Amino acid sequence: MDEHGIHDDEKDRDALAGLSSVPLPQRKIHSYSQQLRANSAHKRHRQVRKHSLDDIPKPTYQLYNDESSDDEFFSHSTSNNAPNASGEEYIITSHSQRERLDKNLSLEGGNPMDDSHNFQPLPEFIGAGGGTGIFKVPMRATIHPRRPPCLELRPHPLRETQVGKFLRNIACTSTQLWAGQESGVRFWRFEDAYQPGLGSKVRRGDEDAAPFQESANTPPAICLLVDGGNRLVWSGHKDGKIRSWKMDLPTDDTTPFKEGLSWQAHRGSVLSIVMSTYGDLWSGGEGGVIKIWPWESIEKSLSLRPEEKHMAALLVERAFIDLRSQVTVNGNCNISSSDIKCLVSDNVRAKVWCAQPLAFSLWDARTKELLKVFNIDGQIENRVDMPSQDQQGPVEDEMKVKFVSSTKKEKSGGFLQRSRNAIMGAADAVRRVATRGAGAFAEDNKRTEALVLAPDGSIWSGCTSGLLVQWDGNGMRLQDVSHHPCAVQCFCVFGARIYVGYVSGMVQVMDLEGNLVAGWIAHNGPVIKLAAGNEFIFSLATHGGIRGWNISSPGPIDGILRQELAEKEQIYSRQDNIRMLIGSWNVGQGRASQESLMAWLGSVVSDVGIVVVGLQEVEMGAGFLAMSAAKETVGLEGSSIGHWWLDTIGKALDENTTFERMGSRQLAGLLVSLWVRKNLRTHVGDTDAAAVPCGFGRAIGNKGGVGLRIRVYDRLICFVNCHLAAHLEAVNRRNADFDHIFRNMAFNRSSNLQNNAAGMVRLLFFCCSLAFSTYLFWKLYSSGLPLVLCVAAGASTSVQTARGNNPAGVNTEETKLDLAEADMVVFLGDFNYRLFGISYDEARDFVSQRCFDWLREKDQLRAEMKAGKVFQGMREAIIRFPPTYKFERHRPGLAGYDSGEKKRIPAWCDRVIYRDNRAGLAGECSLECPIVSSILLYEACMEVTESDHKPVRCKFHSTIAHVDRSVRRQAFGEVMQSNKKIKAILDELRYVPETVVSTNSIVLQNQDTSTLRITNKSDKDKAIYKIICDGQSTVKDEEDVTEYHPRGAFGFPRWLEVTPAAGILKPDSSAEIAVHHEEFHTLEDLVDGIPQNWWCEDTRDKEVVLRVVIYGSCSTETKSHQIRVRHCFSAKTVRIEAKSSNNKKSQGGGSLRKHNNNSDAKEDSRHGH
Repeated sequence: MDEHGIHDDEKDRDALAGLSSVPLPQRKIHSYSQQLRANSAHKRHRQVRKHSLDDIPKPTYQLYNDESSDDEFFSHSTSNNAPNASGEEYIITSHSQRERLDKNLSLEGGNPMDDSHNFQPLPEFIGAGGGTGIFKVPMRATIHPRRPPCLELRPHPLRETQVGKFLRNIACTSTQLWAGQESGVRFWRFEDAYQPGLGSKVRRGDEDAAPFQESANTPPAICLLVDGGNRLVWSGHKDGKIRSWKMDLPTDDTTPFKEGLSWQAHRGSVLSIVMSTYGDLWSGGEGGVIKIWPWESIEKSLSLRPEEKHMAALLVERAFIDLRSQVTVNGNCNISSSDIKCLVSDNVRAKVWCAQPLAFSLWDARTKELLKVFNIDGQIENRVDMPSQDQQGPVEDEMKVKFVSSTKKEKSGGFLQRSRNAIMGAADAVRRVATRGAGAFAEDNKRTEALVLAPDGSIWSGCTSGLLVQWDGNGMRLQDVSHHPCAVQCFCVFGARIYVGYVSGMVQVMDLEGNLVAGWIAHNGPVIKLAAGNEFIFSLATHGGIRGWNISSPGPIDGILRQELAEKEQIYSRQDNIRMLIGSWNVGQGRASQESLMAWLGSVVSDVGIVVVGLQEVEMGAGFLAMSAAKETVGLEGSSIGHWWLDTIGKALDENTTFERMGSRQLAGLLVSLWVRKNLRTHVGDTDAAAVPCGFGRAIGNKGGVGLRIRVYDRLICFVNCHLAAHLEAVNRRNADFDHIFRNMAFNRSSNLQNNAAGMVRLLFFCCSLAFSTYLFWKLYSSGLPLVLCVAAGASTSVQTARGNNPAGVNTEETKLDLAEADMVVFLGDFNYRLFGISYDEARDFVSQRCFDWLREKDQLRAEMKAGKVFQGMREAIIRFPPTYKFERHRPGLAGYDSGEKKRIPAWCDRVIYRDNRAGLAGECSLECPIVSSILLYEACMEVTESDHKPVRCKFHSTIAHVDRSVRRQAFGEVMQSNKKIKAILDELRYVPETVVSTNSIVLQNQDTSTLRITNKSDKDKAIYKIICDGQSTVKDEEDVTEYHPRGAFGFPRWLEVTPAAGILKPDSSAEIAVHHEEFHTLEDLVDGIPQNWWCEDTRDKEVVLRVVIYGSCSTETKSHQIRVRHCFSAKTVRIEAKSSNNKKSQGGGSLRKHNNNSDAKEDSRHGH
């Protein structure tokens, strides 16, 4: 203590004597002894003195030590607003509107504390400019106003609950929705779609889903195929097997159902399966392998008993046809070696389309011939070479970079030379990684992601750029349309509409000409699959949520549902309360003791459910920053020091016993991490991380922000740890840093970036420009140019090149900012805003007198927020603690403030600022305003001395309104089933245009062709038709017909050609269908070298039942016509002589022959119209 120490201490005691603590009720949580009354009187002293805070009483804490402290979550109510004696513009959050809240709300197994309604919120300051633009509070409603009301068959499950169980595909039968998942398959019955969830009877993530049945565990199911003719669902799996599942399973059986027929189809994953027009199963796998599994062998295997399962699998496995090997000559193949993306059966023309990322192949479904190979631009390709090479090596190898070692001469350059070498080394690492993907950037943007057959016979493909391409049945490119800039993920067709799912979560509806009809954000994640069934279009998101959209949407049903469900809000609306502790500390590249962390965090977490910690300057230095930038490019992050901090903080929070770490993110010296109390874990998840660098041309992480986003009770909360530009005069740069972070922090990379190559190229370019600018700076400085001019030259070069290389690819008008869409955003960190217009001595004098009201008037951040230039519309508790910067390490009290040569003015650099769903000063928690928060504690830990900054902490109390998804699904069902207007609209959708067929019986002899005419009798509505085969039977000598046996997916027998088998009938128009008999001998007459004798079967007459299915442009029901087609075997017996002749004959019968007029006349006279 110096010579004035005694005098100063007496003055400090006198000043403190007039301060009194806020009286607090008796309770078992932290007592805020360091907080002062808002209306406390302060004497203003102008005397400049040296001070000490050694005698200021340290805050005392009353910890809650009950054994059930893990369950302390409860509802609260608070007192009214308190007056502000200093005249500041602030409010006190009021929770008096929460009286209608259920008093019994608490977490599972939790017991509310006695003082649950007695907390005292702190007054808050609100920044201006929050009502417009990107800073406008996101709109929330009981029912989402910007999309149709939906049936939530499976509400969004938390990602963490789905490990090993993610859904990857869906498909609809007439009565069920099937889903392929990472552990097998499951299905929902449409009749149970509105039933409540099974709760605790099922695993986490499915509590609110409609009742479902699940299979026994299998390897991940990648693709699904519905075979309505045989009442089977086929699935392709990651282990290379194809499995069958029966549709008709007992409804009361709760045990996992088992697979039927299964066999090893591919060495790698089965990526796509489809049934061709003739009932054969086609499968596509890795490396461009396409195999055909003839229906005859599948049918025989299905007829075997369960105990002959092994024999059944062998029968199928031995009968496959490898199309790739058939079109490979001298090691070169006509089709690409890329993985098969999808297979589509063109039932109109009996073809099969195979889509690979950059090419298509077109096959004849009957003869298995390769008809055409063409690229994504429609250009025919004759041959694609097949070198087997791994185009992408491990990224880690590229990151094992040794920076340029400095010679003795180079070392004389000092810091500048070492910085140059470090940045050049990082740029070289980035270059080598990025060049692998950058060259293919343009082609990757055109990659085919999905394929679908439209009712008019055209084929639509979707690309990663969002481009939609229409093809005719012969592979000719017709037109391109683009309605959304994000990647296409899936298609679905219903009636005359085409539904498109995008990686952004968007679902769009097009007509058959490609015109956009409607669109809405269906999910907050990529839509990976669409399926039509039970008057709904079901969408599957990547997180596993399934929603059903009425086929009439957008339409009048949506308005009725929205109104009816809004009126039932009280039935399904719920509210829960949670407390969060936010801590921020600039550690100055130091490390903290366990005692300091306990004083900062561990002492105030007894009633907290979520803890978020943000650190700045964990690790700095030119080499580390350069390597950090390189690691960011290839997705590597974190450092050993960062992990040390995580582990050390975890110990202070009793990690793995009381709290569980949910996530963390490090960007250079910035680190943010999050812990959740274990009993709250079931309601918190979907942790996402993001980072935005702001230093050195917006690419180096010495300044910037790192963020974590979590879902709490189905509401999104973001935590952003920032370190903004330093120095007193850099106010505008700090404002710009915040704006840059707010606009560019993207937690969903898939919806905001086209691909990783673009990011690699951008950072590569920046690193090169940064290396050049640093080198320029060094050269100029070495030549004797003044330092300021050198810095200006280097910085200008770097910034201008970085700005000029802003890549296109993201439509800012289409892309919504993640932070702007969150329900609550908390910014924490070293914002670096200083005190202005005040001297060092004056600032210390005000601090010693605790005249914080006067100091706040000199706060840059407060002034900028008041002017609406930064943190627009956000809130901060009124500061009642000393400035947290700048201190000398390991010197406690006021004596620790910087007293060196620079004498930096004390400042509140370290802050916590937030926004919730309130658009005004106050708001009642509801589904329209789902998160309402208040601050219970906002203070600095002055006793911690390991850094030149003091850590700060802020405790929130948040009330969260959310929906009971299971109850709302029941309400949705009640409205759909009981509302008379909806019933009337649905009845109208059942309308099917009237049609007639020219005959119901056709007789064919060898090579005969008959014409079937279908006529649409409606004068205003289009009719859509498709022709399927219900089954084939053999006619005995006595003209008796045996039982009809359907082929796969109602396929035609090989001797029958029906062209076109699907199409659209305009009003008052007809379509002529050619029904043709074609001699065909299967390619499978030799199986494992054993001749197969087919001639006995061929000599018998056969009869099939064709069904013409008719439906309207948006019909939920169908009508059908049955036509019996009999093939009468001629007197001439045909005997198979050799396989070679069979192949030639079958290949020659692939084209449609001219109609035989005499045969047509006979058929017409024989059967009439």
